[in-house]
Amino acid sequence: MTLWFNQDMLRIKLRPGLLLFSLAFAFLQACAPQVTPTPFRPPTQPPPTSILPTTTSVPQLFTTVPTETVTATVPGPCTDNLSFLSDITIDDGTTVSPGSAIDKQWLVQNSGSCNWDSTYRLRWIGGDPLGANTEQLLYPARAGAQATLRIEFTAPFTEGPYESAWQAVDSNGNVFGDLIFIKIVVGFLQ
Repeated sequence: MTLWFNQDMLRIKLRPGLLLFSLAFAFLQACAPQVTPTPFRPPTQPPPTSILPTTTSVPQLFTTVPTETVTATVPGPCTDNLSFLSDITIDDGTTVSPGSAIDKQWLVQNSGSCNWDSTYRLRWIGGDPLGANTEQLLYPARAGAQATLRIEFTAPFTEGPYESAWQAVDSNGNVFGDLIFIKIVVGFLQ
């Protein structure tokens, strides 16, 4: 079909095959549904079949954890002991002047299994205290360690032999270990 247009008239020249094809195409296009693009929508869960929520049981995995048996050993009470090793100053029988200061030192060993701390003492147990306090601090020492014990004495003004004996005491007042002592002779030195 050929269409010519001019202002005054409209002329149509028809070709029979083309006209039939054009009409069929126009009819099919008019009757065909209009295609519109469909936007992408991700898949969704199907709607629940009931109003009540459902729970899914999660399987539990049980594993055996090896355990180590620890046996706590409670140490028994420690034992206290003091061993005399040697006189460091003022040998036994040394003559000293009346009223003189005496610096006596002993080398001892903590031969027990308890550590000596500030609660341990040396206590005067016999003889003459020779002007010293009757209780002295025992040098803090770990078990097995050696320690130097020191007491400052004052010689009496009266001539003669003197002895002062001391012993270690624990925090409960129990005496233990070797006696330590000083033996002097007060007299005029020649």
